[in-house]
Amino acid sequence: MSEHHGHDHSHAVVTEGNVKKLSFALALTTTFLIIEVIAGFMTQSLALLSDAAHMFTDAAALAIALVAIKIGKLPADNKRTFGYQRFEILAALFNALMLFVVAIYILYEAYQRFSTPPEIQSMGMMIVAVIGLIINLISMRILFSSSQESLNVKGAYLEVLSDALGSVGVIIGAAIIYFTGWMWVDTLIAVLIGFWVLPRTWILLKQSINILLEGVPEEIDIEKLRNDLLALKGVESIHQLKVWAITSKNVHLTVHLFAPEADRNALYFEAIEMLQHEHGITEMTLQIEEDECVVHQHTQNSDHEHHQDDHAHSHDESHQH
Repeated sequence: MSEHHGHDHSHAVVTEGNVKKLSFALALTTTFLIIEVIAGFMTQSLALLSDAAHMFTDAAALAIALVAIKIGKLPADNKRTFGYQRFEILAALFNALMLFVVAIYILYEAYQRFSTPPEIQSMGMMIVAVIGLIINLISMRILFSSSQESLNVKGAYLEVLSDALGSVGVIIGAAIIYFTGWMWVDTLIAVLIGFWVLPRTWILLKQSINILLEGVPEEIDIEKLRNDLLALKGVESIHQLKVWAITSKNVHLTVHLFAPEADRNALYFEAIEMLQHEHGITEMTLQIEEDECVVHQHTQNSDHEHHQDDHAHSHDESHQH
């Protein structure tokens, strides 16, 4: 049990670190967002406004991530036995949808502008974009380590990354306009920024929806997990295997093991050890059965083919032994 408490404790520490990092990045981003919007209208640059729109979704992503952490820490109650941890995923989903809306707006505005490109102040555009790039790089540096641990912070990090590339695009665009006077380059850059962000948004959307649909988390190899369970000493077959995630890092598993000859305590601890170390699953419910009747009952109630498939696996195992 001590190992389990250690896991919870480290998670709390990570979250505290995330709050500080996200708050700092949010303050930086919001300050610059206001400057960039004003500059976008003053210089007439759609690329700057496109960059500002992404800055706005950056700020929203950071704010949502912060709120999600605060709400996620609320204790579980009788109505919500998992507490409010799932809010992180709803936040990531909302964030992805907002990015789609922004990309569509920029494409529409670009379409309007291609026929009549406005006069653009390229020098002002360049200065603002350089400041924006510096701020994005600072935010990326702050968020990088935590982005590996939380889908929520990853969402915020991807926003800042895409925005940094947006700023690079605006700087290049401003330089071209300054030397050639081609005003349409600004619109082209704005469109490219929109297209750059869409694939990343799609990935975030897909991951969030997978978790909301109780899909098997991407990092779990379900076939290997099934074979590892069947390879445990005394296990003849498995059924009712369910793996799902509450948040990006909180993976749960339930399974019924049919092991009539096994030492139940030894099997129980061996299974827990294997699931924790091999697959990184810390939340699990194992049911060990010795009675064939129970197995048949479950087979009728659950997916028949699935059980037969597991049974066939176990047959192969026993032949190998």
